[in-house]
Amino acid sequence: MKAAVSLIVVSSFPVDIAATSQTAHAAYNQTEMRSFVRKTIANYYARGTTVIVKDGHAQQISYGYGYYGRRLGAGNRKVVYPVCSLQKVITAAIITQLIYEGKFNQDTKISDWYPNLKGSSNITVGNLMTHTSGLKAANTEVNRGRIYSEDAAINWVVNKLNSSNQNQPGKFLYNNTNYILLAGIIRKVTGQSYKQNVQSRIINPLGLKRTYFLEDIPAGMTDGISYTWNIKNYQWAQYVKKQQASQLVGAGNLFSTPMDYYKIQCGLTNGKILNKAEYNYMTHLSATSPNGYSGGLYINGNLKSAYGNLYNTHFGNWVQMTSDNKNGLIMFLNQTQNDEDRNKAIGYQILNHIQPNTFSAK
Repeated sequence: MKAAVSLIVVSSFPVDIAATSQTAHAAYNQTEMRSFVRKTIANYYARGTTVIVKDGHAQQISYGYGYYGRRLGAGNRKVVYPVCSLQKVITAAIITQLIYEGKFNQDTKISDWYPNLKGSSNITVGNLMTHTSGLKAANTEVNRGRIYSEDAAINWVVNKLNSSNQNQPGKFLYNNTNYILLAGIIRKVTGQSYKQNVQSRIINPLGLKRTYFLEDIPAGMTDGISYTWNIKNYQWAQYVKKQQASQLVGAGNLFSTPMDYYKIQCGLTNGKILNKAEYNYMTHLSATSPNGYSGGLYINGNLKSAYGNLYNTHFGNWVQMTSDNKNGLIMFLNQTQNDEDRNKAIGYQILNHIQPNTFSAK
């Protein structure tokens, strides 16, 4: 049984981001690709918007509603989505910029900025960027009932860590704590807020038009609503509350679209955010764990990937691309079954259709 089609919003256009020559027409059958992507998403009762990239050509394909109550299609220009943990690469890129500005290096101990954090004299910036710090804090995504300033969110993490036992640095342990602390380092080193740094170092250089922090989404636009399928579509609506987003400075408080996020990925190597040497540094840090996580991305040979969701919502984001940004997928789903493997299965089928025998199922 396949899900009924409620609304289809599609768009397709070449994006001249990497300064490569592009013709006005795609070098592949766009109509066939749209049909395949829509059917694949429908087979899993999902909804969302994607950017598929084939041979350097970016095509947006959206299926269903991004905000069912307002009947706004998933790809409607009025709708932006939580970037979730895909934001971590943005935080890592700003840290890498500061490293190349000579402010510190990957081996600098974080006690320089967090002298009162237990064990900080044994933890490096590189440990935070690779989740090998040993630090872990529960409930970083659980709504704690207040809207935090950036400083308050970071202080909460420090106090939480100091009140519980932590592991020794070295082994991979994924936790939002690491990137919230990195956001704090950005604040301390630059003397500006994390938000100001994202605006001046990421959004402005790339000319992003649909990337905002939740509190800054302009009138006339809206954040998307997430749903799950339960006998019918668009059930159990959930959205990201300001209280939850404010807790995740640097780790999950940004909203965007797959096309803007594609521009960010390209900006990591085309000189607008980082150049290729800087990107290689960020993604091959000395503290990298065996699973290849470094600087907000999992690196597997010529592939880069990241997955993100948010507690108590039905959002599921996945990016997997070749390192040259010429082939791959950026998928922002807002109706899921809250199952990472299931969401990746959707993406993997699409990735194999883009370029067979190239991508990873995980």
